[in-house]
This record gives sequence, C-alpha cells and structure tokens, in this order.
Amino acid sequence: MKLMLRSAERVEGQEQPYIPLGLLKLRIPFVHFEWELPEMFQGMIVFIVCVSATSYLQDLFGVSWEVALAIVCVHDILYAVQNIFGDPMVGGWITPAIPLIGAYLGTIPAGPDRIHALIALQLILGLLFVVLGLTGVAGKLVSWVPSSVKSGILIGAGISAIIGKYGFLAVEKGGIGFFKHPISFSVGVLISLFTLFSLGFKQKKHKTKGKNIFVNFMAKAGLVPSILMAFLIGIIVKEIALPQFTGWGWFNFPKYLISDVFPKFSIIGIGFPPLRIIIKTIPMALITYFIAFGDIVAGTEFLKETDKAREDEVIDVNPNRTNFLCGIRNLIQAFFCPTVTMSGPLWTAMMVSIAERYKAGKENMYSIFGGAATFDIAKAIACMWLPLLMLVKPVLPVSMSLTLMVQAFGSFYVAFGLVNTNQERGVAGIVGGILAIAGPAVGLIAGIIVAIVVQFLAVDKNYKMDL
Repeated sequence: MKLMLRSAERVEGQEQPYIPLGLLKLRIPFVHFEWELPEMFQGMIVFIVCVSATSYLQDLFGVSWEVALAIVCVHDILYAVQNIFGDPMVGGWITPAIPLIGAYLGTIPAGPDRIHALIALQLILGLLFVVLGLTGVAGKLVSWVPSSVKSGILIGAGISAIIGKYGFLAVEKGGIGFFKHPISFSVGVLISLFTLFSLGFKQKKHKTKGKNIFVNFMAKAGLVPSILMAFLIGIIVKEIALPQFTGWGWFNFPKYLISDVFPKFSIIGIGFPPLRIIIKTIPMALITYFIAFGDIVAGTEFLKETDKAREDEVIDVNPNRTNFLCGIRNLIQAFFCPTVTMSGPLWTAMMVSIAERYKAGKENMYSIFGGAATFDIAKAIACMWLPLLMLVKPVLPVSMSLTLMVQAFGSFYVAFGLVNTNQERGVAGIVGGILAIAGPAVGLIAGIIVAIVVQFLAVDKNYKMDL
C-alpha cells in the first residue's frame, strides 16, 4: 500500500506533480509524493549526528543544552523546506568549514561580539548563495581561485579539526576529544574510517553486491554505527554516562526560541552586527561558500547521473534553485537563530543512500522527492522527541568528535586530489597551515599571494621544460 494520495501519481516519464511557484516547485507530503517508510526510520536513527551540533553551540557560546537544541530543531526543519520547495538534494552541514568557523569564532571575545560574528557569517553566506547563485557568478568566482588554494582551504579545515578541542587538544586546555574520551573516541574514529574510506570495506561491499544485510547497513548508515559503538564502549569503560530519562513527550522548542534565542542570540534581540565585525567575517564567509559551492556541483552531477537510471521520472536538477534555497535557509537562521554548522546543500552519505534505493526501481521508491523529503522530515521530528533525545544526549560530544575527525580525513582525501604539481602541493600546504593557525583572512590573502608568486609570476607559457 502506497502512503500517498492519487494526486501524487505522475504521468510516466514526467516530473513528480507540484504547484509551480516560479523558480520553486511546491510539493506537499502525501499530496505530491509518497511517504517512504525506510527513509523515515533512517532519519530517526541518523538524527543523532544532527543533534551533536548542540555541543558546539554550548562550548562556543555558553548556552544551555535546551537553547542549543531549539536552534538545531529550526535548522533541521529548514532542511525539509529545501525538498518541499523543489530541490531533490538532501541538505547537510557545510562540514569542512566547521572547524575553521569554530577556530575563527574562538578568536573573538565571548559575548555579543562572538554572537554578532556568527550572525554576520551566516548573513553574508546567505547573501552569497542567493546573489552569486542566481546571477551565475558563483561558478566564475570559484574557478578563479587556484586549485592549490582550494586544496589548502580543505587542508586547513582538516588541521583545525585535528588540533581543535574535539580533536587532540589537551584536557587542561579545554579539549573534550581524544584525551577526555580516549577509548570511545578511538573505537568510533577507527570504525568510521574503516566503513567510509578503507579499501577492505569497499572490496567487501563490491563482493557482496548489497546482499549482506550487515555490510549493507554499515555502508548506508554513515556515522551511526561508529557512534553507537563508541557510546556502548564509552559506557562500559565509564567515559560516557548512562542516559537519564526525564521526559516522554515532545521538546517544546518554541518556548526556548521566544525566551532565550530571539532576545539574546539573534538580530531581533541584539541588533545587526557592527561594520567592523562584518568586514572581518567576509573572508570566512567566502571560504565557507567556496566549500559549499563544491558540494552543489558534486550534488548536481550525482543527481543527473541518478536521473539516467530510471525513465519513469524526470528529476529537475537546478543549481540556481539549490543556491537560492540554501541562501534563504541561511538568511532565516542569521536573523532568528544562527548556528555554527551553517545550512549547506548536501549530505553526501545520505544522498547516496537514498539514490541507491531510488535506482532500484519504482517499486522500491516511487519518487526521489519522497525519499529525500521523508528523510528530512522524519529527522526533524526525531530532534523533538524527548525519549530519543535523552537516550543520545550523553554521547553528543563524542559524536561531534567523530564527525570532525572523519571530515578531517575526507578533507585531506579530497585536497590532495586537487593538486598535481610540486608547486601546487607546496602552496596548498602553506595555505592550510596559515589557515589553521592565523585564521581565514590571513590564510586566504596569503594563499592567493603565494600562489601567484610560485605558480604564475614570470611564467612563460610558451616555454616548455620538464618540471
């Protein structure tokens, strides 16, 4: 039995039904797409990764867990808006930028200035998404940045994650990663790296061809198995406390938005960021956009390939719409409830998981929008259900550590693939080191200057020689 109304049935070989709204295409659950049970259950499992963002907000801004969770709830609701208004991508954090953002915010005194810096960052990022995306300037701007500098940005993100408080910073200096949870941290990171990046696990997936239930689950669940194992081991070795169940209803996030977030943590309450902070934040916003734009390009190409797998549905993939909706999401949060993770275009692991089931045929998933939207809606609902929240609360700091360590590995993985010559590798290393130590403004400016001097200055393109 399909969980949708007859209005969701499409003409063979055409787009899924929608209400046209110019660039946007409104699709209402059940009315315009099927509710997919597998994606619902998946969303209610992987929500643990999303809720771990509360740890970053608590550490950087000193807010309570309830206030941080209220911000995360809005953040996750907005991901569903992305799908409902016509974008088939599964949105996610701009994860490689998170350690850089955390390091940048850490250089600003705690209090109104640090909150203003976060607001300014998400505000500028939102405007970049909307303006550069809709004008088509985004691709040209990113193409002007040398590959060595792009690689350096990713290297800097990886280094920042490793040396940061969720990585290998000493406990006496505020670290809450390896040196606070050495066993659970190590178990979780090693399982994550094995299932996500190792050659051995890739071979295992290829050999079983999806027929092994355990391997299939480990491949599709992303970070969740490693987080759960780290949680279990952490409890056994007493690095992580047992859950304390204090409620069985729903988390009343609007209460905390009204009482705390709006008056103390938003433009509504503390006003627009001062010009000096806006100017200081521009380099960090540009770096964040460069990273996110790469996700848009990758997600667009992936969905185009996914579209070729089936003839019964046309998937309308529009990078301009993706940019616009990402911009709107970030602008909404900048004004009302800013968050460190930013609101990005793509959660790669979940997009791949949903697309693979979609490719298996109409009987498995009627529409790509059903899979993506059901996942995001269920994930947002899980973020508000108290029993689930109380269950995972003790493991959230370790969950954030695992997320950032995996992202560090992934950043290096991609970064070294962007550079081909020794000159490019050297520039990338310099940029990464400066970014991690001196911050985004110095890193970006120094990187471009070094790239010009090493790669382009006095170069005769017509003179050939072995390099």
